[in-house]
Amino acid sequence: MGRVTIKEIARRAGVSKGAVSYALNNQPGVSEATRARVLKVAEELEWVPNRAARQLSAARSETFGLVLARTAKTLSEEPFYMGFVGGVESVLGEKSYALALQVVPDLQEEMATYRKWAAERRVDGVIVVDLRVDDPRIPLLRKLELPAVIVGDPVLADGLTSVWTDGRSAMNAAVEHVASLGHKVIARVAGPPEHGHVWIRDQAYAAVGRRLGVQLRIRHTDFSGEEGAAATRELMTAEQRPTAIIYDNDLMAVAGLSVVNGLGLKSPDDVTLVAWDDSALCRLTHPTLTAMSHNIVAYGAEVAKRLFGLLDGAPAAAHLYSTPVLVIRDSSGPPHA
Repeated sequence: MGRVTIKEIARRAGVSKGAVSYALNNQPGVSEATRARVLKVAEELEWVPNRAARQLSAARSETFGLVLARTAKTLSEEPFYMGFVGGVESVLGEKSYALALQVVPDLQEEMATYRKWAAERRVDGVIVVDLRVDDPRIPLLRKLELPAVIVGDPVLADGLTSVWTDGRSAMNAAVEHVASLGHKVIARVAGPPEHGHVWIRDQAYAAVGRRLGVQLRIRHTDFSGEEGAAATRELMTAEQRPTAIIYDNDLMAVAGLSVVNGLGLKSPDDVTLVAWDDSALCRLTHPTLTAMSHNIVAYGAEVAKRLFGLLDGAPAAAHLYSTPVLVIRDSSGPPHA
């Protein structure tokens, strides 16, 4: 099928070409019902705005877009995105840019948002997080010709500009740390397995476990405190419980520590706990939490700078931001004799 035209959208929606133009360009002149019908037909036909026409008819919007496919509750509790968005905003503010932040329930709604933004010329570029394995957003962004920086490993970015942290090396360091203390049964409370960075950590976790000859267990969750707590309870009430647990974020680690305390156990006497990302939460708990640490605010700032670089003509490239480093605190200790 050739390029979908405004004429075809008008025919399918039962409106004039002028009405389609108003609707797609987010201009007054049509009712909200008509606008919604036109946008729905455009999405069904996978309409993509003509790049040359866009360049001729519109200046920059001075806005970047970020869509988060998570529940509002999880986002309000999770320290990572508060720090990350703060870093993005610090760079945007210097250039008088705005951030269009959209929270949606799933990946399909996220993709629909990109189509809408591209059709309405709402944003100059987007920041894409929580990469999936064989992520459907990447071919869509190519088709929309929407500048994008992928926050994730370049093996998942398919040649688009990416900014990433080395999760493989960090996972090796986390497992090597607890194994060096003498732990032989190690568990991990992980995020959703379809998330690319979780998948990369899964592979590294299994590989380092085989190399060190330790027993490994894993529970996948949705990154929330509730599921982190439930996974910890399951692990710590098992017949043979682990003596060390590594978490994929701070929120689940703090929730896990609460469960450990509630069971009448102590860290590190009964279980060593290791968090990920190292927000202020890790330093406010008792005991303080060992963590894989990196500067999340600076991470967000670096991503924003790379997106401005794309707008200025920089070629697509992969940029290693950091390898999280192990910060040892009070929750680390040898297994109880």
